[in-house]
Amino acid sequence: MISKRQKFLTLVLENIHDQHNVSAIFRSAEAAGIDKIYLIYNTNKFPKIGKTSSASAKKWITTEKFESVKDCFEELKKNKFRIYSTHMNEEKKKNLNLYDLDLTKKVAIVIGNEHTGVSDEVKEMSDKNFLIPMFGLIQSLNVSVAAAVCVYEALRQRLAKGMYERSGYTKAELKEKLTDYLNR
Repeated sequence: MISKRQKFLTLVLENIHDQHNVSAIFRSAEAAGIDKIYLIYNTNKFPKIGKTSSASAKKWITTEKFESVKDCFEELKKNKFRIYSTHMNEEKKKNLNLYDLDLTKKVAIVIGNEHTGVSDEVKEMSDKNFLIPMFGLIQSLNVSVAAAVCVYEALRQRLAKGMYERSGYTKAELKEKLTDYLNR
């Protein structure tokens, strides 16, 4: 299981306040082998996660908290991640389709607040914006559903390239990770 962890795929959660949404996002991310999630909480507090089955996924994911978009994105850029955010852009030609993104590279997907979406700062600093295709009258998905759709598109692409069969971690990192997991 540990060798299938995706070192170069991550999520960034920006001010998501509902504990059930955060728990569901962690569960989807963990199930897809995401190892680390970046948290930006500068307008909301990180919600208290209960001890439900969904919340148990948090145990297996490393989190890194930031109080600013700038600091978080600098850390991601330092590690050569491409940063993709999703929000409704009025200029439709600037919106990419989720299914046209290459999610097999070093990728961070930013998921914004349930009510306001991603901040203007995230919009400005992201490498690209994308939309999840929708054809109904409703223009958005629940934030945890949107995160799962994105994560599982990345999983699909990575499976097709054999990325779950070869680890992005060195043998020493895998050994350290195993020790860490056994001690949690």
